[in-house]
Amino acid sequence: MWDWFIDFLTMILKSLADICGDWGIAVIVLTIIIRLLVMPLMNKSTASSARMQALQPKMMEIQNKYADDPERQAEELRKFTAENKFNPLGGCLPILIQMPVFFALFTVAKQVPKSAHFLNIMPSLSQSAAGAMSHGIQAALVYIIFDVLFGILTFIPMMMNLQNTPDEQRQQTMIMGVVMAVMMLWFGWSVPGAVLLYYDASAVWQVVQQKVVTQRVMDKVKAETEAKLAQQGQSVQVDVVRKEHKPRPHKKN
Repeated sequence: MWDWFIDFLTMILKSLADICGDWGIAVIVLTIIIRLLVMPLMNKSTASSARMQALQPKMMEIQNKYADDPERQAEELRKFTAENKFNPLGGCLPILIQMPVFFALFTVAKQVPKSAHFLNIMPSLSQSAAGAMSHGIQAALVYIIFDVLFGILTFIPMMMNLQNTPDEQRQQTMIMGVVMAVMMLWFGWSVPGAVLLYYDASAVWQVVQQKVVTQRVMDKVKAETEAKLAQQGQSVQVDVVRKEHKPRPHKKN
């Protein structure tokens, strides 16, 4: 099944290269096609994350309220998540489903012909920055630029997420972003140019999608969830008022 999927994507990439007349453009087009196909899953994952952020304060309130009664705490959390139709794993499942697709694209990008190039900017898509260095810094310069771009584009989305990150976690998120960027620079140094091109195109798409689509989805879902929580709070208050018993008047002797 896996080999069939790899062969299928390779066939699509070759067909795109024949149409475009350039393997590098074909890699970018295939990346965009795959990104468009998985966008609904990404939006679902984003919506789940936004819902979790909106529900987190109430869940922490329940945890603190029943800290001395684990069974009651678990029951109240179960009722709360069921009432709000929230699945803690909802944000992970779409990402896990996408992973095989992106691993397959990585494998396909490594199989481009040695003669494949990208607009004469990158002379060989099968060459890596490390391999190009054997021919001198000038030959490796374009690969180094694409590698540095990959690191920067990895860092930017994580910084864009800072506005949705609690203040106490922002410094940790920034450090994690720097570490991830450095790791991607190290990883990109030894992979073929086609893989670098794929990751750069994918990272550019991620930045644009996060700016144009993801933030809107998060804002909408968080607003809807917070409005629902507020309505639930009002309903509870009404029920409490209705159950209050007025003091009975005392008869005079």
